[in-house]
Amino acid sequence: MTQDRRSVLKTVAAAAMAPALGAFPGRARAQSGTIKIGVLNDQSGVYRETSGPTSVACVRQAVKEMAPPGTNVEVVVADHQNKPDIGATIARQWFDQDGVDVIVDVPNSSVALAVNTVVREKNKVYLNSGAATTELTGGQCTPNTVHWTYDTYMLAKSTGGAMVKAGGDTWFFITADYTFGHSLERDTANFVKAAGGKVLGSVRHPLQSTDFSSYLLQAQSSRAKVIGLANAGTDTINCVKQAAEFGVTRRGTKLAVLLMFIGDVHALGLKTAQGLVCTESFYWDLNDRTRAFLGRVKDAVGDNYPNMDHAGCYASVLHYLKAVKDMGVSAAKASGKDVVTRMKAMPTDDDCFGAGKIREDGRKLCPAYLFEVKNPEESKGPWDYYKLLQTTAPDEAFRPLGEGGCSLVRT
Repeated sequence: MTQDRRSVLKTVAAAAMAPALGAFPGRARAQSGTIKIGVLNDQSGVYRETSGPTSVACVRQAVKEMAPPGTNVEVVVADHQNKPDIGATIARQWFDQDGVDVIVDVPNSSVALAVNTVVREKNKVYLNSGAATTELTGGQCTPNTVHWTYDTYMLAKSTGGAMVKAGGDTWFFITADYTFGHSLERDTANFVKAAGGKVLGSVRHPLQSTDFSSYLLQAQSSRAKVIGLANAGTDTINCVKQAAEFGVTRRGTKLAVLLMFIGDVHALGLKTAQGLVCTESFYWDLNDRTRAFLGRVKDAVGDNYPNMDHAGCYASVLHYLKAVKDMGVSAAKASGKDVVTRMKAMPTDDDCFGAGKIREDGRKLCPAYLFEVKNPEESKGPWDYYKLLQTTAPDEAFRPLGEGGCSLVRT
């Protein structure tokens, strides 16, 4: 047996033993009156802080608020280790043996696409919040998937577009070498070129890199006005820290952090992160409703305030449970496709994103907020990190419905 195979089996076994809400000891399958939610994300690697335990806490908050009366709702958790084969294997076991009805989160686009295929095959539900690839609402869209929160098109248009308008018309990309990074670089490059700018080059790095010095030197030698970071999580944190150490921005070069979460700012500190711009679709201090949401989950998340991925886990599960309540548990368990159809027919509304809707391609529409990171003097308290620069309306923030190539879209 290979090491990879042993790793898969070990992970699947761990998934089966993961903590659950209201689980029945000794029973593998959920009962007919039980809805079982599987949170599948990174619990130990590069995306642990941007998804991980805080996503689980937000899912449990949604269950607390919206579990249908008389229905037992269980939450199980597994770590996909950022490996598509492990993610797909866990999904299959959850569906075939453990009675899971819906999978939530799944950061890492390669893993998300693998899970997406299994979900469609088994006619279950996939509520994506953590993966950014537009393929989930494009060529690989399915009637079983809803893509919440953000994607590479939205990030490229908001953050990348703003940098070009500010004079950053020549770019060099430092890109995570997998589906997400490739998509984010491609989409941003398209916006740069459409605005009359040029891409002078790019370099790709492995996931969970620690040394970005050679990549930053290549970027500097290109003399591009903007270095675009098409990565996320600890990769972004390490890259920004090392750029600061090398004095990259002191020489006039701008950093475009194409996907950055508030937890990344916290890890960097305002002294290092000040002035960076980023796009999120949720910020805890945006309005009274977002502050109310934070108040309800704060004790459970500790010193890791929710970002848009975490908020998307809460909001998507809340809306899913509304649909289950509306159509009945038995009908919801019988067909994931029917649940997603009902979710699309119902308007969305929650404290994280406000009122909205889900398009026929599965894209959940919400505003995109362009933020600038405050300097230390501007911050008035814990996690007071963002100031709002601009808002892109939901219908404008995401790729036009007819351009994705989704087979669900009527032409």
